[in-house]
Amino acid sequence: MGKMVDRALAVLLILGAGGHTAGSFNAYGSQPMVLLWALSASILVILLGALNLLRSGRPGDRALAWICAAGLMAWMGCCVAFAAIAGTWLEPHAAIFLLLSAGLLAFSLRTALRPEGWPPAG
Repeated sequence: MGKMVDRALAVLLILGAGGHTAGSFNAYGSQPMVLLWALSASILVILLGALNLLRSGRPGDRALAWICAAGLMAWMGCCVAFAAIAGTWLEPHAAIFLLLSAGLLAFSLRTALRPEGWPPAG
C-alpha cells in the first residue's frame, strides 16, 4: 500500500508539472524571460517526480533517497517563497505542490534513515 501511495504522489507531482507548464505558457507566453524561469521550475519538478519514482523501486538505495529528500526540501522552500510573494499561505498552486512534496519527503526520509542493509536479502 505504501509503495502505491509513494508512486501515486510522484506521478501527481509530474502531472502537476505538466499543469504548471501549460499555465506558464498561458500566463507568460509573451514574456520570454519569465517563461524561461517558469519552465525551469517545471523541469525541476518533472525530474523530482522521476527521481522519486526511481527511488520507490529501490528501497535499499539510501543515497538516492537523500538526493530526493534534498531536492524536495529545496522545492518546498520555493513553494513557501512563492506563497509569500503571492501574499497568501493558501495559494492553491503552492499548497498542492507543498503537500505532494511533503508526502514524498516522508517516504524519502523513511528510506534514507533505514538501517544499513535494508531490505534484508532473500
